Amino acid sequence: MTNRPLDVLEETLGAEVRVTLKDDEVYEGVLSGYDQHMNLVVESGDNVTIIRGDNVVSIQP
Repeated sequence: MTNRPLDVLEETLGAEVRVTLKDDEVYEGVLSGYDQHMNLVVESGDNVTIIRGDNVVSIQP
């Protein structure tokens, strides 16, 4: 069982995710990267989106 948010991100790496931001904007795609600040890289088709970690409200598989 994981307790730390970065452990959860590590387990989700390479999987489809749905990321909801503070402004209710939603991004869906494959989580292809993250860093210690929980900045995320989400790929969807040919698009790559970098999401600043302090804007993230939730990440769902």
